[in-house]
Amino acid sequence: MRKIEHIGIAVKDLQESNRVFEKLFGAPAYKEEEVASEGVRTSFFMNGPNKIELLEATNPESPIAKFLEKKGEGIHHIAFDVENIQAEIERLKNEGFVVLNETPKKGADNKLVAFLHPKSTNGVLIELCQEIAE
Repeated sequence: MRKIEHIGIAVKDLQESNRVFEKLFGAPAYKEEEVASEGVRTSFFMNGPNKIELLEATNPESPIAKFLEKKGEGIHHIAFDVENIQAEIERLKNEGFVVLNETPKKGADNKLVAFLHPKSTNGVLIELCQEIAE
């Protein structure tokens, strides 16, 4: 893992939360997109070299909807940038971590992503992110 790629925050209302974070950072989101396969709409903010991803559920069965129902708004995951996501998945499996999706999938912000189960990471959902080559 090379660095923290972003911190994901689950929100009930993306547009309202965008206004809050725009005031907080003094700049609008640089990107909004929907990831239909995950039932989520996202927006991204830059703060210096750091990124914040806001996540709103687009259907009641999505992981974000379930998270919001159980825990309410707040930090959902920490994402780490990796050079080779498949190699990192194998390394972490060998270290005993529980990988939620062993085959990386397309996520937001032009990334391949995979997640580690919070039960194996002290209660924190970890996302691995690899930039998709264009």
